Amino acid sequence: MQKFEIKSEFKPAGDQPKAIRQLVAGVHSGAAHQTLLGVTGSGKTFTVANMIAEVNKPTLVIAHNKTLAAQLTQEYREFFPNNEVHYFVSYYDFYQPEAYLPVTDTYIEKDAQVNEEIDRLRHASTQALLTRRDVIIVASVSCIYGIGSPEEYAKQHIVINKRDQTSRRELMEKLVSIHFKRTSADLTPGTFRGVGNKIEVMPVQERVSYHVHLIGNTVAEIYKVDAISSAIIGELDEVFFFPAKHFVTEKEQVKHALQTIQEELKGELGKIKKEGKLLEEERLRRRTLQDLAMIREVGYCTGIENYARHFSGKAPGEPPDTLLSYFPHKEDGTPDFLTVIDESHVTIPQIRGMYAGDRARKENLVNYGFRLPSALDNRPLRFDEFSTRVGQIVYTSATPADHELELSKDRVVEQIIRPTGLVDPKIDIRPIVEKGKYPGQIADLIAEAKKEIKKGHRVIATTLTKRMAEDLGAYLKEKGVNAEYLHSEIKTIERVKILTNFRRGTFDCIVGVNLLREGLDLPEVTLIGILDADKEGFLRSETSLVQIIGRAARNSLGRVILYADVVTGSIKRAVAETSRRRTIQLAYNKKHGITPQTIIKKIQDITEQLESAHRKAVRANTEYDLAIFKKNPAKFIRLKERHMNAAVKILDFETAAILRDEIKALKELTEKK
Repeated sequence: MQKFEIKSEFKPAGDQPKAIRQLVAGVHSGAAHQTLLGVTGSGKTFTVANMIAEVNKPTLVIAHNKTLAAQLTQEYREFFPNNEVHYFVSYYDFYQPEAYLPVTDTYIEKDAQVNEEIDRLRHASTQALLTRRDVIIVASVSCIYGIGSPEEYAKQHIVINKRDQTSRRELMEKLVSIHFKRTSADLTPGTFRGVGNKIEVMPVQERVSYHVHLIGNTVAEIYKVDAISSAIIGELDEVFFFPAKHFVTEKEQVKHALQTIQEELKGELGKIKKEGKLLEEERLRRRTLQDLAMIREVGYCTGIENYARHFSGKAPGEPPDTLLSYFPHKEDGTPDFLTVIDESHVTIPQIRGMYAGDRARKENLVNYGFRLPSALDNRPLRFDEFSTRVGQIVYTSATPADHELELSKDRVVEQIIRPTGLVDPKIDIRPIVEKGKYPGQIADLIAEAKKEIKKGHRVIATTLTKRMAEDLGAYLKEKGVNAEYLHSEIKTIERVKILTNFRRGTFDCIVGVNLLREGLDLPEVTLIGILDADKEGFLRSETSLVQIIGRAARNSLGRVILYADVVTGSIKRAVAETSRRRTIQLAYNKKHGITPQTIIKKIQDITEQLESAHRKAVRANTEYDLAIFKKNPAKFIRLKERHMNAAVKILDFETAAILRDEIKALKELTEKK
């Protein structure tokens, strides 16, 4: 059995050794719920990683947003370089769900933009779970949405061995049956092509291709090939190809699904007719019959997920298969994996609320004849269903909610002392409007930010709305502060890039709303300005304030300014809790002679693994060409230019763009010489 092997130059310190011992003991004793109450910067992820290594079970880590999930994935990959750590989030860059608004009689069609790279990572996650046990999946709450049966997904994979007897046609038909697409152009994930007696396949989860060579009807050779340079990576005796889509169904089940959809349609039309809903009856009949015709002809229709229950064979009301279904289970069906819910005070309410919101939207579609009632079964898990499908849970948070604390009871592990000796930051409360020596929150923030930036430090400012974040970001630039804003409308990968560039010093100040609270690790930050801190509500509650204050606890010079004209109850409690922790930390440092040290953290992010195929192609081709280029640079560049022009003539603009950037890179090398 594969084992987790943790790699780190650091050893557990501060409260970490005690926390690891308690958590491991809790897992071994069968505790269903434990809470790690760790202050910001105390190394909760390192503590959990050590627990995973000792317990040695597959682990699901759930984060409340994609940015935090990306950061956690990178951290766990650094701790477990020889094990499988994967990133599983929603693959939509943009998603507008199908909806009907009865008040205005407005129907909104589903509109979505899928990120192919994230889809590839989702497949890598499920395939790792089906083939290994040393697996950590870091997921957003999208893990509670349906993705298809793991049994069907695993059952329909293809295994090709050397000396297998199969024809070229049979092999192609098998690939098509598991949703691979045939192409005559360049291979992309989930495609294959036939070249003479060779079939080239690129699995959906990888960026390499596999070349299967046939002699007659015998598999003679199998090669793993670099997709860019075409260099052979290795020769194989066997290769596995999992389906290119998570939703896979056998032909007989498809036939059965078409029949049960028709039966449901017939029953629903009869019911609607009795109620005198003629418009809804006609609408439902026309839409469903059109969908059925599309499925028969091409195997797919827009909104096919609304018929998921029929294709999976599940009963009405039965929960869908989700990522949780792919994790290992014991013979009696109980989960055989660990679940870590990061920043649980935010993540748990998010999981709890998904079902109700989805249900309300779908009920309108069903009641007004846009969808069959079975569409209600294409849904996220209810919270009670989620609770029975996860393994032993460890909640991690600096501010756990009553839910976690009540379930954990005597299994609450405190981690207040940081290994670095860092203490919670000093807090200063200043007025929002101009008063005495203070010029008002914006002017004061600018003055304080410039002081920190002059020292080479970074600054965070938090606002109450996205519009305020954008406006403040623009205003700070006008006033000479190199700032950027960050909020939920910025695409997933772009968000991670902004935070990485912030750490690198591309800009000095970042303005955000709620994204800058839980889990983000920014040790370069020495000042946080919390604007409108006295506006009681979700963003300025005790929990939110403690979390925001914690962002400044990763630097020994960290400090926080709360801009408030009134000291609210939330401010009082947040300041009191921060002071309590700070007192404990200072006493510990004094007793052990510890001088606080700012966290030194490598600037790296998951976007390095989500680099576009175009940039990878340019880089790899340029490196591959260097040996030839060095002999006669000018001649070689002219040859590349001819190839680029030839690609343009046949309208192959993708190849032309790659060649253009290769030429640019080669010319830069020439200039350096």
